[in-house]
Amino acid sequence: MIPLRDDNPTEITPVVTVGFIVLCVLVFLYEISLSEGTNEAFVYMYGAIPAVLFGYVQLPPELVSLPIYGTLLSSMFLHGGWMHLVGNMLYLWIFGNNIEDVMGHGKFIVFYLLCGVLAALSHALIDPTSEIPMVGASGAIAGVLGAYLLLYPHVRVLVLVPYGFIGTFYIPAVVVLGLWFLMQLLSGGMSVGHEGGGVAFFAHIGGFIAGMALIGLFKNPNVKFFKR
Repeated sequence: MIPLRDDNPTEITPVVTVGFIVLCVLVFLYEISLSEGTNEAFVYMYGAIPAVLFGYVQLPPELVSLPIYGTLLSSMFLHGGWMHLVGNMLYLWIFGNNIEDVMGHGKFIVFYLLCGVLAALSHALIDPTSEIPMVGASGAIAGVLGAYLLLYPHVRVLVLVPYGFIGTFYIPAVVVLGLWFLMQLLSGGMSVGHEGGGVAFFAHIGGFIAGMALIGLFKNPNVKFFKR
């Protein structure tokens, strides 16, 4: 099922959420404007590569443009294709505004980036010798989803169900996000021991857990858990 919107208005304008979306879109447009070889080099320069992070390999000097751990931040603004980008930005648009609302703009920036870094490290620790760059905002967004689950489990989310027939239904956020997390756990377990690229399921898992663990520190004190 694909979430379309939630029934959860905000009190502030989510300028940071919109800013992250715009930045990701602009970076992706730049990516696809590059030639194939230049695009690949760009991904190796700014993607998070586990084997590089843990010192197993070194990039050629011409591909080094940031301190090694800087790629933990830069990688979350790159995407591997239109579907990757659109899916991530949809989830960020639906759920990010409410988390920004309960933190304020400044704390949300720190929370989002911290969840993204912890998500990338979670992925890297599973296969620290991997030389495949990890890109995408999904780890940081998973942190947003984990926080949302604890704050708004009963909020109605309108979802599109495209299996067998196409229909839209309102479902509690706890079901939507709980099923999403369960799918990451199952897919992550099946991916262990398999080489190659694909989806960084353990980044999703790590980011989601990070968001649940950190929301208590970042939310405004007057905001209660299980608010709606």
